Amino acid sequence: MTAVVRAADSERDQRRAAAALRAAGLRRGDRLLVSAASSPALLAVVLGALRTGIVPVVLDPALPAAERAALADDADAALDAGPAPERLLTGDDEADLADVPLARPMHYTSGTTGRRKGVWSGVLDDGDARALAAEEIDLWGFTAADRHLVLSPLHHSAPLRFAVHTLLAGGEVLLPGPFDAARAAAAVSTLAPTTTFCVPTHLRRLLARDDVDWSSLRVLAHAGAPCPEPLKRAVLDALPAGSVWEFYGSTEAQFTVCSADDWLAHPGSVGRARPGRRLETDARGQLWCAVPRWARFEYWRAPEKTAAAWRGDRVTVGDLGRVDADGTVWLDGRREDLVISGGVNVYPAEVEAVLDAHPDVVESAVVGVPDEEWGQRVIAAYVGTADPAALGAWARERLSPAKRPKSLHPVGELPRTSTGKVRRLDLPGVLGL
Repeated sequence: MTAVVRAADSERDQRRAAAALRAAGLRRGDRLLVSAASSPALLAVVLGALRTGIVPVVLDPALPAAERAALADDADAALDAGPAPERLLTGDDEADLADVPLARPMHYTSGTTGRRKGVWSGVLDDGDARALAAEEIDLWGFTAADRHLVLSPLHHSAPLRFAVHTLLAGGEVLLPGPFDAARAAAAVSTLAPTTTFCVPTHLRRLLARDDVDWSSLRVLAHAGAPCPEPLKRAVLDALPAGSVWEFYGSTEAQFTVCSADDWLAHPGSVGRARPGRRLETDARGQLWCAVPRWARFEYWRAPEKTAAAWRGDRVTVGDLGRVDADGTVWLDGRREDLVISGGVNVYPAEVEAVLDAHPDVVESAVVGVPDEEWGQRVIAAYVGTADPAALGAWARERLSPAKRPKSLHPVGELPRTSTGKVRRLDLPGVLGL
């Protein structure tokens, strides 16, 4: 059964959570560890903490015990609420709250390229806190009339951010439970949500059904992984005109936003810089973004990684791309994913776009493996019914020699993180290479 979180009810629980945290001795700047399934209580505790300057450290409740223990030790939290945040809502005392969050939650990066890093923003002053909240609410136009449908776990930064700002704007949040295509289709069709956030995996599973009524949505925002062009066009065809938005960002920071019209004018792009930001590339093709003061962060207890990520007010998360003269941004992948074959830089995203355009390919992933002659050779795994030989011919017609996959491997599914990102670097092991 879908839980409906109303702003007024959540506000009362947020005050109770804040009072319980104060009684437990937590103060501004302290960290609160939470690792629970999506629930009204989780939202109330997170917002109750944020609106009193306490920083929730939000972990995946499904983490293996050893990994959770390591992250808990690293976070050095003043209190661990564990999997039961509702225990902080049982008292009758209520504490005063700021109008807006005074901090950002601390999330650990998903770890696709190494050890997880905590993203820490500290406690903001009043002006920066208001600017941070206003930026998100204004960008998506959240109002008290919104009903936001949660399709992704709230321990991830984007789903939590959308839900939190819907409540701050006075709207409602719908929690149907862990993603299931049939349950999600019913929620979209019967609960009249006005906004939702999802990843391409969700879109693919929902578009495969014929029982989804999308008509109530004014904003469907997607991110978290590249969206193959055929899928994107199918989504644009299925949803109300102008409702589909894409954005490019990371756990650390948000960079671009892309309307349906912008994407149709520049298929495959991720739009232009969000308000108050500027994107550019360096000589290696690495993207850097100038961000406002309230969007700054550091890597928790990792000053060397923080220093490597920042140049003045510009930050990078290691992504490669291009910025056109009109400011349109194109992603080429991550520096760690770059394949260098015979001295030629091969960006997996470029090769994947060609493979995904084949009518019998659902999605693909490209990676480099060691090669004595070329240093690395390009290989690809794909989901779909395409014959490998036919797909190879398709690629030869559209890619230069260095970029053509030297082997093509049909698979039932691609390895992914819990946020839906393809784990390219796991592919050689999955394929037995």
